Amino acid sequence: MRRLILASTSKYRRELLGRLGLSFEAAAPGVDEAALPGEAPPQLAARLAAAKAHSVRAADAVVIGSDQVASLAGVVLRKPGGAATALRQLEAAQGNIVVFHTAVTVLDTAAGAEWSHVDRTEVRFARLPTAALERYLEIDEPFDCAGSFKSESLGVALFERIESTDPTALIGLPLIWLAATLRSAGLDPLAGRAARASSGKP
Repeated sequence: MRRLILASTSKYRRELLGRLGLSFEAAAPGVDEAALPGEAPPQLAARLAAAKAHSVRAADAVVIGSDQVASLAGVVLRKPGGAATALRQLEAAQGNIVVFHTAVTVLDTAAGAEWSHVDRTEVRFARLPTAALERYLEIDEPFDCAGSFKSESLGVALFERIESTDPTALIGLPLIWLAATLRSAGLDPLAGRAARASSGKP
């Protein structure tokens, strides 16, 4: 198996990539995530995903860089960091659509090949009283999540609907696209599992 590197310190992305059953290591990308003047959310996500992948210096490796940008009416929603900011974000989202652009770049450092993708997910929020939003924040504590919720947890109770081609993208890494792209790079998740099964290794 070739060396696979996830250029991210996000526990959510590590957990998602782990679903594919491939051995990988994580590396801190060390990229300035500030937006450029006038940069739209999808372009920001794509640029940062590529920058993270290219920030890892490794020979003969496949590197994954990813970034997610949430926006409400074109305004970027950052990770709240605390309950007060998270509550303001959720109150602003009531009855509205928050758009998530989740970008991925896969870089084959040996072949010089590069694949990029941006997933768009739309989340329409229900209208809930402030007390309900406060209870949610106390339970899930989504203060390190863009948009101030965890869709894989109780955050689903905040929504009216989600429109996406890949449910894992909202959590932070679109695995449908990524699995297909890793196959193109010579890392097949299904082949990896089959090999471990035949050898008796977990």
